[in-house]
Amino acid sequence: MAKTILTVDDSRTIREMLKAALLDAGMEVVQAEDGVHGLEVLETCDPDVIITDINMPRMDGFGFIEAVRGSERHRAIPILVLTTESVDEKKDRARRAGASGWIIKPFDPVKLVTAINRVAA
Repeated sequence: MAKTILTVDDSRTIREMLKAALLDAGMEVVQAEDGVHGLEVLETCDPDVIITDINMPRMDGFGFIEAVRGSERHRAIPILVLTTESVDEKKDRARRAGASGWIIKPFDPVKLVTAINRVAA
């Protein structure tokens, strides 16, 4: 059965690139434009993995990860952070919030799919 991936990113370009890479890998894709929208989308689906940006309007990735981890229903979903940020302090903060992994933009589709398969095994 195909994995369902929720992507949360305020960049339409990144959302489209993620969608193309994930569809090519045989995965289903659900999209959200920021953390607030991501939480709304989570009310209607149960993804196998979430991929989120950090720097977004309304609710950033840190707040989104904390909200997902605080949800009984979604607490165990692996969360990969996809961001231009490579600062160790931000990685540590994401890990403390509950992120499962970290991918730097621009992403390599093969490495992205490998990371998804690793956390959703």
